[in-house]
Amino acid sequence: MDAALYGKSKKRKQIQNELFRGSGEGTANGDPDDEESQPKRKKVHLSTKLFVKNCEISHDQLRELLKSAVLGKQHKSTEQGVPNLGWCHLFHPKHLNSVVVIVLQGVSQLHFYKFYLQFKYLRKAFRHRFHLPAPSASFLTDIIGEQPNGNKEEERILPTPRTMQVSSSSLAIPQAITELQNDPIIQKYGYEKVGLVRCLLTKEEMKKFDFPLQGLANCKNFVSTECVGPVSDSSPLFGLDCEMCLTPNGNELTRVSLVDAEGRCVMDELVKPDNKILNYLTRFSGITRKILKPVTTKLRDVQAKLKKLLPPDAVLVGHSLNADLQALQMIHPNVIDTSLLFVRDLGRRFKLKFLAKVVLGKEIQCPDKVGHDSTEDAIATLELAQYFIKHGPRKIAEMKLDTVVNSQQFLASPRQRNTSPLCCSGPRKEARPSTAAAWQKDAGILECLDLAGRKLLFLSQKAGGSTLVSSRFCQSILCASDEEVLEQAQAEVPLSSFSVIQFSQWPHPLPPSLTLEMHKKMKVKWAEMSTVYAGPFGGSFCLKPLKKLFASFGPVHSLEVILETDEPYLCIQYGILEAAQLAIETLNGACVQGARIKVQRPVQELTLDCDTVVSTLETDPENQSTIYVSGMKESYTEEDMSQKFSLLPSLEVVFLPVDPQSKKHKKYCFLKFGSSECAQSALKILQGPTGLSWKLVCRRALTPSHLHEWICHSCPDPKSPQASDVVPLASKEKSPSVNKASQGEELKIAMSRLDERIKKLHERLLPSTLCIVLLPGTKSVHGSSTGLGLISIIDGDIKSATPEVL
Repeated sequence: MDAALYGKSKKRKQIQNELFRGSGEGTANGDPDDEESQPKRKKVHLSTKLFVKNCEISHDQLRELLKSAVLGKQHKSTEQGVPNLGWCHLFHPKHLNSVVVIVLQGVSQLHFYKFYLQFKYLRKAFRHRFHLPAPSASFLTDIIGEQPNGNKEEERILPTPRTMQVSSSSLAIPQAITELQNDPIIQKYGYEKVGLVRCLLTKEEMKKFDFPLQGLANCKNFVSTECVGPVSDSSPLFGLDCEMCLTPNGNELTRVSLVDAEGRCVMDELVKPDNKILNYLTRFSGITRKILKPVTTKLRDVQAKLKKLLPPDAVLVGHSLNADLQALQMIHPNVIDTSLLFVRDLGRRFKLKFLAKVVLGKEIQCPDKVGHDSTEDAIATLELAQYFIKHGPRKIAEMKLDTVVNSQQFLASPRQRNTSPLCCSGPRKEARPSTAAAWQKDAGILECLDLAGRKLLFLSQKAGGSTLVSSRFCQSILCASDEEVLEQAQAEVPLSSFSVIQFSQWPHPLPPSLTLEMHKKMKVKWAEMSTVYAGPFGGSFCLKPLKKLFASFGPVHSLEVILETDEPYLCIQYGILEAAQLAIETLNGACVQGARIKVQRPVQELTLDCDTVVSTLETDPENQSTIYVSGMKESYTEEDMSQKFSLLPSLEVVFLPVDPQSKKHKKYCFLKFGSSECAQSALKILQGPTGLSWKLVCRRALTPSHLHEWICHSCPDPKSPQASDVVPLASKEKSPSVNKASQGEELKIAMSRLDERIKKLHERLLPSTLCIVLLPGTKSVHGSSTGLGLISIIDGDIKSATPEVL
C-alpha cells in the first residue's frame, strides 16, 4: 500500500474510532485522547560512566560534554549524534531545551562534605557527581574556552527589578526599548504597576469572550452569585476551576474547586450531571464512572453553596473562566481571566501549565497524573493574578513569554517539535560540515553557540572574580550581590539557551589557615568514623580469629589491642566507612569467644553527628542504587565478577578498587544497579543463603565513587609519615580560637544560603534542561583542594551505563 494512502486510511480510522467512543472513561478502550495512541517523546538522558578507576574528570572533558549539548544534534560522528566522550554519553540532545551551568566560586569538594548536612537540596536533586582537578587561575576559560575576538560590548549592569524604572540601563539598547514598547502587555497596561480593579474584564470584554451575562438569550436559566457590592483593589480574590464531561447537551460540570486568597481550598465538590454522560474526558478531568457513581450532589447544590461562600465584593479568578462559569450556569460580574490577563498578540493565549512553570516556577498538570487537579489549577490561576498585581506588567513583559513558548517550543508535542533551541536552524546538510569543523579545531563553547545562532548568558557579581566580557558571543550581566544574581537568573535564565551563573560563597578569600584546619579536621573525622572499638574480651581471648573476623567486613588499616582497661579491647581502623558500619551492625551485642561485646565508634568532638551523617549518606541518591560487598578474593578477574553476579537483577556496573602498589583487586567491590528497588532485591539475595555460601558480607553503600577516591587520597595510611596528622582531637593540645569558630559558623550559614539559591533557581528551570553545578575547588601557595561536579537533567531520566566491569 502506498505510504501516503496508508497514512490517510489510518487517520480516517482514528477519526471513526473517536466518534464511536461515546462512553469511554479515559481508558485505552474508551478515551479518544488515550496517551497510548500518541508516540512517546524521547527524553534527554545521560549514560554515565562515573564508576571508573580514576573518577577525576578534566576541565577539557567537561567542556566536551557542554559542546555535545550545543552541537550534538548536528554532529554525525556517532549513531546517537554526539561523539563518545568516554566518561558519559548524552542521548537525544535534539530534545534538550537549554543548558545551565552554576558555578559556586571558592567552594570545593572539601566544603561539600564538610557541610554535607547543609547542602540539603544539592545532594538530593543531583544524582550524579564527579571529581574535578584543582582549578587554575582562569577556571571559566578552562570550562567555556577562550573568548573569540568579537565586537566587545559594555557589560550590562542591571539593578534588581524592584528598583527598575522605565529609563533604567536595562533599556539602554534601542532594540530592547522597541521590543518592550511593542509588547502587548505593555500596550494594554502600560509600564507602571496596576491594582486589582485594572485587571478586571470590562463588560464589553466579557461579552466578546462569551462570559455568561444578565440578559443574554443563552443565560435565561443561569443563577447569579449576587455579588453586586463595590469592588476595590483590596477586594478578596477567589481562584475557581471546574472539570467537565461530555453529554448530549455539551459540556456539563463534574467537579468544582474554589480557593481563597491564601490558597486554602474552601470548596471542592464532585457533581453528577443531569444528562447521560457520553465521555468522561478522563484524560483532562481525571473523572471516571467509578468516581462519580456514589455522588449525589447536583448542579443546584453547588450553585447554592457558591452563593453562600462568596462575599458581595468577591472577584473570581480563573483560566478561560468563561467555560467554568458556563458549566456552573452562573453569572458573576467581577472576574480576572489569566488567559487574557497575560496578553498575547494575534488573539492567542498561553496555556495555564506554561504560565505556572515560567512565571511561578510550579509544575502542574504533570503527565504522570491521570487528569488535571482542579484545586491545583485554581491555586495556580490565583497566584498568577497575585503575581501580576504585585510585580506589574513590566516584569511580565521582560519575561518575554512569547519568546519562551516559540523558541523553546514549550510543551509542544513530539510531532510539533522540529528543532532543538540549542541546535542550528536551517537544512542539516549545511550545518554538518561547520559542526564537524568546530570539533576538529577544538572550539570553545562561545564559538559553538555562535555556530548554532545562540548567545551565552553570563550572570555574576561585579566583584565576583573571573568574568566573561560582553560581546556578540556573550551577554554579561553583573550584579551587586548574590541575591541580585539569583533574582536576575530567575527572570533571564528560562529565556536563554545556555547560561552560566556564578555565585560567591564568601565576600573575601578564606584565610589559608582556616582552609588547612578544615581539611585536617575532615581527615580526622573520616578516620574516626571508620574506626571502631570492640570489647571487652576475656583475658584468654585469641587474637588471630578476631583479626580474621573483623577483616571480613572490609580493609583494615590497623588493629590495636588496648590493655589499659580492666579487660582487653580492640581498636580497629578500617580503610572504608562501610566496613566500620558493617562491623557495628553485625557484632554489636554479639557473643564472641564467650564474651558479649560492644562495638562502637569513638566519641570525639567531630563525630558527635556521626549517626546523622551515616543515615544521610545512606539515603543519598547516588548511594541508594549501590551495594558494598566484602569478601572477594584478590585473584578474582573481571570475568569472574561478571559471572558471579550475573543473576542479580538490573546490575549495571561493578566497581573493583585496585591496590596502587600490588596492582591487585582489593577484597571488596561496589555493585551499581538500575534502581534502588533492584539494589534492595539484590541485597536480599546476597544476605541470604547465596551470599553465605559465597562467604560475602554486604550493605547499602555509604561512600560515592568520587568520595571513595577522595578519602583514599586525603586520609593517609596510618603507617605513612603523614598519619601523625590523623589522631583523635582529644589527644591534641586544645587552643580554641573564637575568631576561627565564628568564621566556621559564618561559612556554614553561607553554604546553607548557597543551597537555598540553587534550589530556587533549579525549580524555575524548564523541562529538558541540562543543569551542571560546579564547585571549582581552591588553589593557593598553601595548597589546593579539588573540585566537584554535579549533574541533573530536569524531567529527564539519567540512566547509568550498560552492564560492565570498569
